[in-house]
Amino acid sequence: MEKYLTIREMCDAYQVTARTLRFYEAKELLFPVREGQKRLFTKRDEARLKLILRGKRFGFSLEGIRQLLDLYDMENGEHRQLAASIDMAEKRVAEMEAQRDELNVAIEELKSQINWGQNALAAKQVKQAAE
Repeated sequence: MEKYLTIREMCDAYQVTARTLRFYEAKELLFPVREGQKRLFTKRDEARLKLILRGKRFGFSLEGIRQLLDLYDMENGEHRQLAASIDMAEKRVAEMEAQRDELNVAIEELKSQINWGQNALAAKQVKQAAE
């Protein structure tokens, strides 16, 4: 018999809110078993939630994550899912590296402005002290 986790157990185990789990269910990312009003999550739901949370941490869209998860259920799905995951990850790394490069430029420009401001302030203070 398969062991199920309640919504509360899933929330506690994965540090998410019940609202988040219901949202993922509405977006067809999770498919808990329903017993009346109760939602019971399977090991498959747990595995999917782990992948969703990891994908979100890496900045993937929920739609992209859903598409990857759906690949697993297709013929030769594990291979397709892995290949698509690698492709998606490579694109995300390139985006993140570009963002990092832009941030590095912005940081250097801001440091330069701070230095200019400090020098201007120091010059004013010297001028005022001399008067």
